[in-house]
Amino acid sequence: MTKKIVLDIKGMHCASCSAVVNKALDRSAGVEKANVNISTHKATIEYDESVLGVTDLIATVRKKGYGARESTGFNYEKENRKSAREYRKLKNSFYTSLVFAIPIFILGMFFMKNPIPYQGMFMFVLATPVQLYIALPMYQSAFAALRGFSANMDTLIVMGTTAAYVYSIYALVVGGHVYFEASAVLITIVIFGRVLEAKAKGKTSNAIKQLMGLTPKTAIVVRDGTEIKISVSEVIVGDIVIVKPGDKVPVDGVIISGYSSIDEAMVTGESIPVEKNKGDLVIGATINKHGSFKFKATKVGSESTLAQIIKLIQEAQGSKAPIQRFADSVATYFVPGVLIIAIVTFVSWLLFAGASFHTSLLASVAVLVIACPCALGLATPTAIMVGTGIGAKHGILIKGGEALETAHKLKFIVLDKTGTITEGKPVVSAIKIYSKMTEKEFLKIVGSIEKGSEHPLADAIVAHAESSGVGLVDVKNFKAIPGHGISAKLGSKLYYLGNPKLIKEQGISTTPHLSDISELETQGKTVMLLAVNKQLVGIIAVSDKIKETSKQAIFQMKKMGLKVYMITGDNERTAKAIAKEVLVTDYFSEVLPSEKAQHVAKLQELGPVAMVGDGINDAPALAQANIGIAMGSGTDVAMETGDVVLMKDDLLGVAKAIKLSKATMAKIRQNMFWALFYNTIGIPIAAIGLLNPMLAGAAMALSSVSVVTNSLLLKRKKL
Repeated sequence: MTKKIVLDIKGMHCASCSAVVNKALDRSAGVEKANVNISTHKATIEYDESVLGVTDLIATVRKKGYGARESTGFNYEKENRKSAREYRKLKNSFYTSLVFAIPIFILGMFFMKNPIPYQGMFMFVLATPVQLYIALPMYQSAFAALRGFSANMDTLIVMGTTAAYVYSIYALVVGGHVYFEASAVLITIVIFGRVLEAKAKGKTSNAIKQLMGLTPKTAIVVRDGTEIKISVSEVIVGDIVIVKPGDKVPVDGVIISGYSSIDEAMVTGESIPVEKNKGDLVIGATINKHGSFKFKATKVGSESTLAQIIKLIQEAQGSKAPIQRFADSVATYFVPGVLIIAIVTFVSWLLFAGASFHTSLLASVAVLVIACPCALGLATPTAIMVGTGIGAKHGILIKGGEALETAHKLKFIVLDKTGTITEGKPVVSAIKIYSKMTEKEFLKIVGSIEKGSEHPLADAIVAHAESSGVGLVDVKNFKAIPGHGISAKLGSKLYYLGNPKLIKEQGISTTPHLSDISELETQGKTVMLLAVNKQLVGIIAVSDKIKETSKQAIFQMKKMGLKVYMITGDNERTAKAIAKEVLVTDYFSEVLPSEKAQHVAKLQELGPVAMVGDGINDAPALAQANIGIAMGSGTDVAMETGDVVLMKDDLLGVAKAIKLSKATMAKIRQNMFWALFYNTIGIPIAAIGLLNPMLAGAAMALSSVSVVTNSLLLKRKKL
């Protein structure tokens, strides 16, 4: 049986580190898929638990020299403390190192020709704490990797600085120029780079931290007839919760009394407060603006909408985009390749160029340092972390790097009509009766028949019948006919209620009333016909209001070069009327729910397709598409079905998601370019002796910081 687990990985510093761990896990028998993320320091593993267990996976990671333990999830306060502690530790190491490095640098650079007495010894005393204490974590990481027959960024740093430090001790003993400043300053620069990187990387995960910080701490509940204030963690499903003006809604639930307007911006990205009345859903952590109300808790703890959103973002930020495979592949061979280049550089300078030992050494050390693949490893994950975070702020939940990458390649967008282009809240807009029965008798029949149906149109008919004061009765032999309508017995009579196709199949002619049907359908209304005893007795038409933003959103999609299709179960005439109103020229009409996926598959032969639906009856089509975009306002089914979930039922979110994908991929490409540019240009410059180790260290640190900073610039992108 396949199981999924997340491990916290300790000791990774670069792309080659994550590549080594990823490869080790991938090669383990029983592991179906492994994804190691350098930015989040987590490994997401899908494995066959009948073949191996969690302890085996942890042992595999440890054999490669890295720490591992099962992740306990994301605890906002704990993660904050951990990040702050690590950042503080790095900062302290940097300041301590700087205290020793500055005097070494001054002695080595400004007193080179006229040394002071015992200068070499002073430099040795100052350099030793930096080399053996400050750089100790680097040594531990390098040796751990060596035990696992691999190499990482710390391998390059340790080899370079140790070579300079040991040679300087040798020169100090036998007489000659020392290079203690090279090793000490280089270590200081590397640590400084990590300080900047840690600070910048902390900003990339702000989306989760901010969402975590939204969770209210307390709730007022009614128990045994008494109002009591308790911790949110103590609220249970079924509790009656009281929310006062200005309070945060503690958990998810349904209003049972009162009314208010609620700011749901943190979930949907909608800045305008939403009116809420009895029977409406409320979401935990949203802000109550004006009125007071009571609601019944339906989802608490890890089941709440906010918890599910955070989980989705965590999984997305821990995932990889396909483009990351390129970086991982490069990183796997990169460090061994650099070691070979460094050795060749040293030998070439010493034997073929006739240079001195220390000149050869400095050139090879510069090669080792400039080549560190940090920036390459950070290029993709940092951009994905920022991109998914921005999406969350706009109510767009992107489930992973693959979805984020695929979205920018889309050629076709298929939009479901009901609930996607339209409000999904149809109302009865016309009734025509062709028998002696009264309108109330007609409504009693259609309302009673539709009472057992789950179709949105049925809800509209039942609601209209009830509001007209008609008493509905139970029917027998209820049968749903997908894509056509329903049949049911009322008394001794068998009624058929559905589209013209259903009525024709029963051998009943619709010819005398074609003009009525045609007129209603041309207006974009869905027409249902009621028949009994081979006779058409009436028509009931239902219309669904088009969302205010649908036309604007479709215009934006077309402007982006996307071919937009509408798909609906409505007949040709009705579909054409709706499509024309929202500026869609291509549509599929009279499509059964089971056929939607087939239409998507046909379009996929021409290019990548996104299917946009409500996440319930569109599930097969959403799964078939290259990208499934579910518009579910946070419903469980939408969360599970779509690759992208729009928390607000607004098609503008589709255009925003695609814009975000394009912007994120642009950042990833820029990051990849700069990461490879630094190494491609830097290695030969260092090898020919034009770059000393200290400048190489500064350039290496700058490359990592520039990549993370470039990713953070995504936050300026307007969607």
